[in-house]
Amino acid sequence: MQDLDEGVARFRRDVYPAKAELFAHLAATHRPSTLFIGCSDARVVPELITDSEPGELFVIRTAGNLVPAYTPGPDGVVASIEYAVAVLGVRDIVVCGHSACGAMTALAEHHDLGGAPAIADWLRHADAAVARSAAAADARNVDVLVRENVLAQLANLATHPSVARALTTNSVALRGWVYDIPTGTVAELDAAHRP
Repeated sequence: MQDLDEGVARFRRDVYPAKAELFAHLAATHRPSTLFIGCSDARVVPELITDSEPGELFVIRTAGNLVPAYTPGPDGVVASIEYAVAVLGVRDIVVCGHSACGAMTALAEHHDLGGAPAIADWLRHADAAVARSAAAADARNVDVLVRENVLAQLANLATHPSVARALTTNSVALRGWVYDIPTGTVAELDAAHRP
């Protein structure tokens, strides 16, 4: 906890004063241009990867960068997507997977999740990705599953009414990325031409 306390102190001492005008503007304005859906993995920091300033990204982080297909009912991920698209009017939605993803590794290597039922239930949102990657030459290849998962989550996004409406009017674009941790590269996937 001391590291966090020291970080807050550095933020208040060094970062905030240098960006005081930006923060004053953001106090009254919330207009991010992009909804970034990434993994909860601590090694994947959307603002760092995209070199974004505060206020530019609306971020949702979930284990495995999973996006549940739309169903009515209370769901924090679904509500956050709807808010970003219908209220904030984001123009781009990025689903970003990454190398060495623990969620995708668990699925590719058939880890026993019997002792973690909530995780096992959550990972069912990747069933389509698992099915898609099963046709690959090496169905246990985590990199293949990571890519297929990004594409599957983009398909899930299109089931959300707010996203479907925005796609119909061309007011939002869906993009799929895979971030490679050891090299820092970001590959954009073409959803129309699956690898």
